Amino acid sequence: KCRTGPLDIVFVIDSSRSVRPFEFETMRRFMMDIISNLDVGPNATRVGVIQYSSQVQNIFSLKTFFTRADMERAINSIVPLAQGTMTGLAIQYAMNVAFSTQEGARAPHKGIPRIAIIVTDGRPQDRVTEVATQARNAGIEIYAVGIQRADMSSLRAMASPPLEEHVFLVESFELIQQFAKQFQDKLCGVDMCVEREHGCQHSCISTPGSFYCECNPGYRLNGDGKTCSPIDACADGRHGCQHHCVSLRGSYSCRCRPGYYLSHNRKSCTMIDYCSFGNHSCQHECVSIPNGHYCRCRSGFTLQPDGKSCRATDLCNGVDHGCEFKCVSTEGTYHCVCPEGQQLQADGKTCSKCGAGHVDLVMVIDGSKSVRPQNFELVKQFVNRVVDLLEVSPQGTRVGLVQYSSRVRTEFPLNKYHSADEIKKAVMDVEYMEKGTMTGLALKHMVEHSFSELEGARPLSHNIPRIGLVFTDGRSQDDISEWARRAKESGIVMFAVGVGKAVEEELRAIASEPVEQHFSYSADFTTMTHLVENFSLNICPEEGKGKTEIRSPCECEALVQFQTNTVAILQSLTEKNILWARSLAQMTARLEDLEKQIANKK
Repeated sequence: KCRTGPLDIVFVIDSSRSVRPFEFETMRRFMMDIISNLDVGPNATRVGVIQYSSQVQNIFSLKTFFTRADMERAINSIVPLAQGTMTGLAIQYAMNVAFSTQEGARAPHKGIPRIAIIVTDGRPQDRVTEVATQARNAGIEIYAVGIQRADMSSLRAMASPPLEEHVFLVESFELIQQFAKQFQDKLCGVDMCVEREHGCQHSCISTPGSFYCECNPGYRLNGDGKTCSPIDACADGRHGCQHHCVSLRGSYSCRCRPGYYLSHNRKSCTMIDYCSFGNHSCQHECVSIPNGHYCRCRSGFTLQPDGKSCRATDLCNGVDHGCEFKCVSTEGTYHCVCPEGQQLQADGKTCSKCGAGHVDLVMVIDGSKSVRPQNFELVKQFVNRVVDLLEVSPQGTRVGLVQYSSRVRTEFPLNKYHSADEIKKAVMDVEYMEKGTMTGLALKHMVEHSFSELEGARPLSHNIPRIGLVFTDGRSQDDISEWARRAKESGIVMFAVGVGKAVEEELRAIASEPVEQHFSYSADFTTMTHLVENFSLNICPEEGKGKTEIRSPCECEALVQFQTNTVAILQSLTEKNILWARSLAQMTARLEDLEKQIANKK
């Protein structure tokens, strides 16, 4: 066998139509004879085969097979292309593709010879001189083997120098097998690893006229080119170990710090859960730490000297609670309380004697088509005059607005705006809905949504009065009784204002007790003077008439202030409407007088 060093050999076989079938079989035999005497393998000689005619076909590349048996099976399965003779195209493919590192060729710095064996029987149909020169300059040694009709000048143009060692012309296909042995002698040379004292610590690789040393896996070649050192796989920092990297021969392993164990991915570390052993005896919570555990109590409890049991903590004595009147400690927490008749403020700490007129007010206005646009503007003015007299703020009075017709629409909830100016602007931007009068549906929406804490109503425990003011001008097209009752049962103080065709029975059903103090009616929008009289009654027992149950002095004071402000607004709007009515009457009288004068002249 040929004991030369490793080679990268690519056979470039002519399978044009001039090569008859039995002649192509001889070429197969030629390739297999040469391969049979080579030391093939991934670290020895690698072999690839391409065939060409008018196109190039890769049979197998340098990285495909590493045994003679596999190579012979692939060669026996070749089907000739039987077309033209594009030899230059085949050389181009060999240079750019077959001898690329992607296809299995060893890197140039390793010094492994690259050999192309071109076997052809005719004259090329394309240019070969330039492309062959490029291939030789790229480090490819070209042997040109011509058979029978091959053009000698083309063979010489393709082959590497010296031409007498790289150009061969065989008279017939029958003689090519005999030629194979002579060609084999050209490839084989002296095994320099055997003939010389190479000094390689691990492996010696022979090349034509020289040799080089290689190291076993897990080692790298030292600067002397002969000895080998173990590779520190941890040194490059790419090991991915979470805690420690331990270098082995050419490899590494990960290890964890005490109190951790290596996870399934063999890189990350997980802390040992000592609490899961079930022997911690902690009364409340067990907390694992590296190399052990400790006990922890829930909020509001203190860990006892035994390090395991817990006892409730009086937070009122242990923290700066800030309560103005009194701190009440409960398990794990505390809360502030105020004296009877005073209410806890939004900060949860300070107390106030009364809400200073602060209420949660939702106005529900009728936007049905019977109201008409000009009257709807009067309603909006009424709403804004109410807002002008309120102390609007997140901690003071909050205002929400709902409009309804055949459907209900929240114009803005209680927590939408935090100043009077914002609310007034939003009111003026409200668009008139028109259509039907579904008062019952509006009351349902007010109870379920408008006075919910989600939309800004303060909790009932804060004793902030909830006031609903319903403004309508006609009979409801749905039942109002159930949701009017539910509104009052839920603690909402209901005022009902009716205009025009509003039904007194429905207004009374909406209004809170005493009814006479909580509903008003006017024949039209321009004659609402008597509404002032209806609002003049005070809802507090000591100042009004009848018996009224008031939940707290703060609620009474807030409702009185709201009622007083509302009365003032209605009075102002009524006065304006009276002036408009007087002006209209005067203009009508003048027109009648003018008509009489014209008639008399006739």
